[in-house]
Amino acid sequence: MNLRIPGPTPCPPEVLEATGRQMINHRGPEFADLLARLTSGLQTIFQTKKDVFILTTSGTGAMEAAVVNTLSPGDRVLNVSIGAFGDRFASIAETYGVDVVRMEFEWGKAADPDEIEKALAADPAIKAVLITHNETATGVTNDLETVAKVVRRFDKLLLVDAVSSLGAIPLPVDEWDVDVAVTASQKGFKVPPALAFASVSERAWKAAAEAKIPRFYLDFAKARDFRDKGQTPWTPAVSVFFGLEVALDVLLKEGIENIFARHARIGNKTREAVKSLGLQLFADERFASNTVTAVRVPESVDGPSLNKLMREEYGTVLAGGQARLAGKIFRIGHLGLVSEADIDATMDALRKALPRVGFQVPAAAS
Repeated sequence: MNLRIPGPTPCPPEVLEATGRQMINHRGPEFADLLARLTSGLQTIFQTKKDVFILTTSGTGAMEAAVVNTLSPGDRVLNVSIGAFGDRFASIAETYGVDVVRMEFEWGKAADPDEIEKALAADPAIKAVLITHNETATGVTNDLETVAKVVRRFDKLLLVDAVSSLGAIPLPVDEWDVDVAVTASQKGFKVPPALAFASVSERAWKAAAEAKIPRFYLDFAKARDFRDKGQTPWTPAVSVFFGLEVALDVLLKEGIENIFARHARIGNKTREAVKSLGLQLFADERFASNTVTAVRVPESVDGPSLNKLMREEYGTVLAGGQARLAGKIFRIGHLGLVSEADIDATMDALRKALPRVGFQVPAAAS
């Protein structure tokens, strides 16, 4: 099966094999050594010397951790959204009583740093900016580097959902001076779901010391205290830790610049191939994601029927649209364990499937 969704992504056989190892004592020296190796490897991928923690939770759990560790009820924040996951970040903050100013941009477009600058200038009470780096729902990557520069000029906290970008798209945490960046194991890291990773800056630690939102399981301070003892506060997903060690070794041997170049190359290949089939991209190409491509479902085609046909008869699993885009787009994931051959196979399947659901592929692509 050609699994072409933006997560969980396929896992290398050696990673899956590692997850089948026998358990070890998560309070013992073996685990302490493992945790130290993993933390160091993650710092390399995050391009940071800041604290990085491994949490046994989903990417959404890490987004929640970013909120509860740095904010208090009543704090005013600017939430910048370009899609469903940007909206989720806002909903998490609102759940904890944070005063969220929702800045929403048209789905398929990137956030405008100038508009963010205007909002921060107009409202000095804003304490933090919440933003999704790569919006999985629309296939758009925000210009986070420029946004980060704007946020730094106003000395606000910058909390970043990098779940579908970090480890695949450049996000140098220290260079861009990001306060909290979070991601998850099942995306660019080529590991099964269960782990999330978070980097925490000194500014974020200062905010955490004053933050009043109740937190227990997702407490960064507990994670730091236990990490210093070679442990995690709560029972970790030990099996996935084993897989992560193997995956990080593979990633570090490839090298982060080569990883970024591979995703850029395959992302471009995917977009060009989609257009050659006579289909339209959903995202503004200037900001098109190198980890997931969103494609408009032609008016003559029923999106769910196309996805079903691709899955059942062509062995290719695509992702559908989410929220307001349900039935209007389909998405092709190309992050983590992905090659040009995987994209070729996907396009070959689409070339065969599309005419069967009422869309005529251009003769040149047949």
